[in-house]
Amino acid sequence: MSEHIRVSVADGVCTVAMHRPEKKNALTRDMYAGLADAIERSAADPAIRCLLLTGTEEVFCAGNDIADFRAPRPAEDPAVPTPSRRFYFGLANFEKPLVAAVPGLAIGIGCTMLLHADIVYAAPEARFRLPFVDLGLVPELGASMLVPWLAGKHKAAELMMLGEFFDAAAAERMGFVNRILDRAELLPNATATARALAEKPVEAMRLTKRLLRPEMPPLLARMEEERVLIAERLRAPETQAIMANVLKPKR
Repeated sequence: MSEHIRVSVADGVCTVAMHRPEKKNALTRDMYAGLADAIERSAADPAIRCLLLTGTEEVFCAGNDIADFRAPRPAEDPAVPTPSRRFYFGLANFEKPLVAAVPGLAIGIGCTMLLHADIVYAAPEARFRLPFVDLGLVPELGASMLVPWLAGKHKAAELMMLGEFFDAAAAERMGFVNRILDRAELLPNATATARALAEKPVEAMRLTKRLLRPEMPPLLARMEEERVLIAERLRAPETQAIMANVLKPKR
């Protein structure tokens, strides 16, 4: 388990907190592995009946760690899923209720993972962004299908092509967020909701979640298409130049 992923289990709820505040909870390969481990454990353990995702006191997740993202990797074994793939598809296929508490920044993967949650609470200070085009990339985690499904085609184009920040009130209007709560009340309320969901009839909950979601085969196919395109974009000179500039020391 990554030192930057904190996991606790109580009252049928597995709480998973990203905890790398010095880097605004930007995800590394090890953090993806820790998140995937927690999701797989929660999926397999019948005593865990709800998953709660959160961050640190002021940040949810500021996206991928660009330096870690660009670091050379050993050749992938097709028979062994990468940590990010385990996280992506584990999250999408998770059949139990999933609650998210967003205290602050939710950028890139920090925003798209919320599309797979069932109930999302955010603090008024939370800010969201889908900056994939600005990084020379394409959306991931099924966002190219889920954001239009949630917010409509034209709004999705605005969010992902312009890549501008939007606040918690806008996120609530578009359906990214269920409720806005003061930061002090955020985690207690999310935990109470997760515990209430954990007490519901298990099979009825699983079937209801399945019925509420979009058709899974097209979504999973789109997620795989996005992953292939991201891998291609990461090798593109355009993207390499953008990311090198992001990593350039600031004077």
